[in-house]
Amino acid sequence: MELAAAIRDRKSARAFIDRVVPKEITEQVLKLALCAPSGLNLQPWRIYVVTGEEKARLSRVLLKAYREKQVSCSPKTEKPLPQKYSRRAGGLSHYLAPFLQNDGITFTKFVNEGSCNFYGAPVAVLLCQEKIFPKDRLVDIGICAGYLLLAAGSLGLDTCPVALIAEYQDEIKDLLNIDPDNDIIMGVAMGYADAESPFNAYKSSRDEPGSFVTWID
Repeated sequence: MELAAAIRDRKSARAFIDRVVPKEITEQVLKLALCAPSGLNLQPWRIYVVTGEEKARLSRVLLKAYREKQVSCSPKTEKPLPQKYSRRAGGLSHYLAPFLQNDGITFTKFVNEGSCNFYGAPVAVLLCQEKIFPKDRLVDIGICAGYLLLAAGSLGLDTCPVALIAEYQDEIKDLLNIDPDNDIIMGVAMGYADAESPFNAYKSSRDEPGSFVTWID
């Protein structure tokens, strides 16, 4: 897939079919993702790929932790968001409302429990960073994640970034025996999207460049 098309067409999948992703495909995705640039070429990332029964166990542990602690997805801002941000964030909930209502599920539950279950994807990718690095280097993890999403799309896979799991560091580290010196920054659900699911029909809009870009000549 051409890069420009991969960027334009990418969207988050929130329902996946029960189809195993060949390990060779996942390896290709990771090899491309690890081409990402980083400050001073430090490559401060550590990546864990969870599949099969371990992925199912991880989902169960995260769902249990969420139901006990009730830490939800949120922008975590100290002040209420200006309207322009809440407008952008509200598109998905507005679109999904009738489908969720039919299933008797709130949007909050759908997003939070979906995140903990990686929306049923067969592959959970955990992106970590060693504690030795300052928060400045989180930008490198973000760039690597962006490469990963585009690489997956170019190889016929669908993805959804999942940030909520970072709230449950201890549970994940205990289950997967992850080095305590690694911080879990985010996850990515990866697999084959369910084309029949209404949850995957939505593609969020983007504001025009004029909303963000200032030209200084």
